[in-house]
Amino acid sequence: MTGYGTASKENGKVKYSVEIKSLNSKFLELNLRLPKVVSDKELTLRTECSKLIERGKVNLNVTVEYADQTAKASSINADLLKKYYGQLQQIANELNDTNVNLFELALNMPEVVTNNDDTVDDEESGVLMDAFYDAVRHFNTFREDEGNVLAQDLKKRAEMILTYLGEVEALEVERIPLIRQRIEQFLNDSVGKENVDQNRFEQELVYYIDKLDVTEEKVRLRSHCNYFLKAFDSADSNGKKLGFISQEMGREINTLGSKANHAGIQQIVVRMKEELEKIKEQLLNVL
Repeated sequence: MTGYGTASKENGKVKYSVEIKSLNSKFLELNLRLPKVVSDKELTLRTECSKLIERGKVNLNVTVEYADQTAKASSINADLLKKYYGQLQQIANELNDTNVNLFELALNMPEVVTNNDDTVDDEESGVLMDAFYDAVRHFNTFREDEGNVLAQDLKKRAEMILTYLGEVEALEVERIPLIRQRIEQFLNDSVGKENVDQNRFEQELVYYIDKLDVTEEKVRLRSHCNYFLKAFDSADSNGKKLGFISQEMGREINTLGSKANHAGIQQIVVRMKEELEKIKEQLLNVL
């Protein structure tokens, strides 16, 4: 299921913005992009995401802005730089080597340049987490709204299958007489009416019609559709459950079609399959 949420928090010194986007996935796949200043918070953010976000391919992006742009600027230890430079210059003079950029060498010596963005204090960390939790709330609200729209569409299609099942039952009253008529006509044309043993014919017809009986398929299909609709009332994640139920619905619809032996019923079965395919496509977006 797609999702989107964003939030910003600031305290006068720093502003954190958090953006969360997701696509559907069978598992929770997290991709975090964090500024270096909060890189040590990655484990915390991953842990909270696993608690608060259902499965999906989730991208979380954090940006930071400081009111004082020099607050996290690197600082130079001037005394240490001069000491390194002097020592390097003395060695270069002794070696009569004037081709070396001594200043660049001294600048790259240990502890000359100190980065001030390695860590954040508790107050700044709190601003980040507040922005994160707000973004997650917006993200989950987005998903819930999309889920409600999907639920209505899925319910409508399951109800259409039940409607089509009612149409099948309405046509069944003419199904058996038509089957009997076709078989009887075939025998009459093949061997002649006077050569047909009516008792044997009736026995074989009962056996054949019993094999084509779809009562069980209708009962199971109606049960699966009702269970499918009932599953939306559960507070738990229903995507996998609905997927399993839709597979069972498909089995009954296929069997119903193979046993139909009636053009009108087979056309209705095709419409059932169309609705079921749309259900399966939508279920790919359900958690």
